[in-house]
Amino acid sequence: MVPKAKILLVDDRPENLLALEAILSALDQTLVRASSGEEALKALLTDDFAVILLDVQMPGMDGFETAAHIKRRERTRDIPIIFLTAINHGPHHTFRGYAAGAVDYISKPFDPWVLRAKVSVFVELYMKNCQLREQAALLRLQLEGGVPAGVNHEKEPAGLLAELSARLAAVEEQAEALSKQLDDESADAAAVATAAHLERKLTGLRRALDALEPGTGSGPAVLPS
Repeated sequence: MVPKAKILLVDDRPENLLALEAILSALDQTLVRASSGEEALKALLTDDFAVILLDVQMPGMDGFETAAHIKRRERTRDIPIIFLTAINHGPHHTFRGYAAGAVDYISKPFDPWVLRAKVSVFVELYMKNCQLREQAALLRLQLEGGVPAGVNHEKEPAGLLAELSARLAAVEEQAEALSKQLDDESADAAAVATAAHLERKLTGLRRALDALEPGTGSGPAVLPS
């Protein structure tokens, strides 16, 4: 069973959190509530999230300050942030949101279908990255002479390589389909850039795996970071 992605919802108003949960429940992912910036930062200490929906107007630590803290932490700086705001103060206010590290800036009331579609893109990108990390871990174990968990221990090295190659091919196919979908839908530039980065990492992993094939004469394979 594929583990569900976690989505962090940050808003000081319970009714807004309830509305977000109603909109995003169809994605069938794990929705985590935070009623303040401080509570959001605490949740980010222990859990990994696919995307953060962050309200701008909150008492105490507002959305901009919360985003600044998130982007300063190495563990969380790459998590996409979608800002939600009840009032639009014009281009300067929007620019401040992007400058704080947001990938999108949506004014309330927003279209539930649009919000759900945007969040689903980042969830899918997160899932593909998780699969890629799993394939890299399997390949690293193979390079080090270990037997990866979930792989048949009785197989010869050639069989292990074939199994790893098949698993990687499945991820490559899904990533290619996602990239085509983003192109067709004219998605956000941040989502397109993230998908391109994922494809580059997949290419590096494929080269490393191909270098292990018998008769290639290649030197030590270097795994993508």
